[in-house]
Amino acid sequence: MPKINGNEIRPGNVLEHNGGLWAAVKVDHVKPGKGGAFAQVELRNLRNGSKLNERFRSADKVERVRLEQKDQQFLYESDGMLVFMDAETYEQIELPADLLGDRRPFLQDGMTIVVEFYESEALNATLPQKVVCKVVETEPVVKGQTAANSFKPAVLDNGVKVMVPPFIAQDEMIVVNTETMEYSERA
Repeated sequence: MPKINGNEIRPGNVLEHNGGLWAAVKVDHVKPGKGGAFAQVELRNLRNGSKLNERFRSADKVERVRLEQKDQQFLYESDGMLVFMDAETYEQIELPADLLGDRRPFLQDGMTIVVEFYESEALNATLPQKVVCKVVETEPVVKGQTAANSFKPAVLDNGVKVMVPPFIAQDEMIVVNTETMEYSERA
């Protein structure tokens, strides 16, 4: 596996550190008035979700891990586990439902997501960036209301609340960005 210098760590990189696999969440390059520069890195453990703040000097070498990404189709959920199937080999894997966190409601039956593997262990799952949802509850459209920064609350078919522009009516299909959990456009 390639080793990189401490100042080459970027958000999203996966590192082998202290015997575990860690994803760099936030990286700040700090140059104090006295002493050498360093990278202040916030790490998240890929296996148990714990967080760690670590300082890496440019002379420090860290092991960068490449994760294999595979498309998996969501089948169903049982006992807090999400079951996915590889479309090519038809192998099924299970991942804990809390792995997706607050993005879990956007997972729909038959949806294809990207699962990241280290050797044969599934570590992370990424939803598509944009998902189509139906608005089930929102205030009625008011004629003559301008769209200048006036958003209104709406409840989607998956129970998630988002802010939508005033021209969006009930039972309309909209596209939601799963990374920011915000309205993106009409479907």
